[in-house]
Amino acid sequence: MARYPSTPSFAMLLQRFFVDHLQQHRALSPRTISAYRDTFKLLLHFAEKHLRKTPVTLALADLDAEFLLAFLNYLERERNNATRSRNARLAALRSFLKYAAHHDLNALPIIEQSLTIPMKRHERPMLGFLSREEIEAILDAPEPYGWTGQRDRALLTMLYNTGARVSEVIAIRIKDVILNHSACVHLQGKGRKNRSIPLWQSTAELLRKWKRRLNSTEDAAYLFPNRGGTEMTRSNVTQRLALAVSTAAVRCPSLRKRAISPHTVRHATAMHLLQSGVDITVIALWLGHESPATTHMYVEADLTMKQRALNRLQPAKTKSLRYQPPDQLMKFLENL
Repeated sequence: MARYPSTPSFAMLLQRFFVDHLQQHRALSPRTISAYRDTFKLLLHFAEKHLRKTPVTLALADLDAEFLLAFLNYLERERNNATRSRNARLAALRSFLKYAAHHDLNALPIIEQSLTIPMKRHERPMLGFLSREEIEAILDAPEPYGWTGQRDRALLTMLYNTGARVSEVIAIRIKDVILNHSACVHLQGKGRKNRSIPLWQSTAELLRKWKRRLNSTEDAAYLFPNRGGTEMTRSNVTQRLALAVSTAAVRCPSLRKRAISPHTVRHATAMHLLQSGVDITVIALWLGHESPATTHMYVEADLTMKQRALNRLQPAKTKSLRYQPPDQLMKFLENL
């Protein structure tokens, strides 16, 4: 068994964090590890410029709260990172610091101080989702006879049926789809968490036709390949969806001037399930959310839209009395 030094260097700690902790112990997906890697590449470049230290000479003690706050400000102000991106970078740094705290006790006071840096609050935009009519127009948009059109129809229908992430759908292989009387698809979600989603009869029939057209004898082959037979990319799916939306807009003008991504289809699935009376915990399992709390945003969005509809029904002449603060101090507090 290899022996590590009692107080490892920052460089050694960082390498062990990626190899031992993230890849072996936590078994994170390659996509998540790449996001963590990019965070530390940015951090090391920033340290080289502001601390005049090369990555190898950097010490864990250099990652104090003042330095990390300066790095986060750099991300927002110079790299124009959104608050979500800034928080994602901070989450990666905090994960490393928590790991490092177990291996370098001398740096513990600095680590504890750095871990107090809070996530930045941000306004969560109102979810944009598609109506059933808009979804139907998009799913019917690809031409039904050509190879590409049939694939796109099956692909977009699978996106809507499952509410899956793009990465989950493009990774589906032929063996992952069961098309008997209990049709379903097996998906590998974030964090290597697998789940099975039932398929509607119409989806199953569409997939049977597509499999016959695909004519592949290899169970490990991708269900939705590109023309070269390999896995489609995220940008491929986004482009094919954009083309379908453009075609569907002729039939459904409400689709014009709307920014529609594959994730918008995922939102539509969740909202339509909710509006059909499906329990929120079932929707959480359907979407692969780790906690139903994540899925609760769809309840909030649905309630907001219902409130807007209710407001339209209020009598136009109804006036609400506005509260008047009794003195200047109360007025000051009310205006904060």
